[in-house]
Amino acid sequence: MEDSVTAVSDGEEVETLVTIGSYGEPVRLVRDSSEEILLLWAIQQPTLSKQNAFVFQSSLKLELEACGHRLIISQSPSSMSTPGVTGAVMWDSGIILGKFLEHAVDSGGLLLRGKKVVELGAGCGLVGCVAALLGAVIVLTDLPDRLRLLKKNIENNVTENDVLGSATVRELIWGDDLDSELTDPLPDYVLGSDVIYSEGAVTDLLATLKKLCGIQTTIILTGELRNDVVLEYFLDAALKDFIVGRVDQRQWHPDYHSSRVVMLVLERKKIKEGLELDPP
Repeated sequence: MEDSVTAVSDGEEVETLVTIGSYGEPVRLVRDSSEEILLLWAIQQPTLSKQNAFVFQSSLKLELEACGHRLIISQSPSSMSTPGVTGAVMWDSGIILGKFLEHAVDSGGLLLRGKKVVELGAGCGLVGCVAALLGAVIVLTDLPDRLRLLKKNIENNVTENDVLGSATVRELIWGDDLDSELTDPLPDYVLGSDVIYSEGAVTDLLATLKKLCGIQTTIILTGELRNDVVLEYFLDAALKDFIVGRVDQRQWHPDYHSSRVVMLVLERKKIKEGLELDPP
């Protein structure tokens, strides 16, 4: 984390802005999970915004312009009837993350070309496709039963000669030991959309994030604001090991933002002589 700047209004401290990891724009430093939840639900008022503003979950295909390409993402709406299966269709948070990556690279806030990236819970694969188009060497991961659709979308969208990066697909169950392809070397970036969905999954998610992250790794997560209890549980646990910031919507792609979605950027707290150093 780089030096912080505290924004002041009428003589009162409002928020602390910092740069976290390799994301070059200042973000709001999250210090307290309950305070952050209060701000998100009271100020953004997510329930008043339209749900699924950028997706069509009943359709077999979703088309999106990104990085000068027309991506065609196959979906499997019928799979949504299976309990626990949400990655068979696209969600707004995935669209927003993909377009954010494009916008951040174009504006100089991110550099993805030649960088190693791991995506967690890749689902239909749109975010990974965008990252590859931007030059990343990305490994998209998900549960075993999600890989067929994921591979299909990668093969259909990341095969052209003018794709700057590359994309591969690997099975990953959060909490399990990691394949060396994911950790040697550790990734420059870890991405995830809608990966904070239940308290039961948070422990395994954070365990995987800690294994994936070195001191040079930047995590970018987006999620839909559905359950304040689950998000507070995640933030409370994450703050023990990570510096956490919230990305202001003014830094997102101007055409892809929603009060129902939050974007977080994280990096591991530094370790010195066996002791973690808290942010200033």
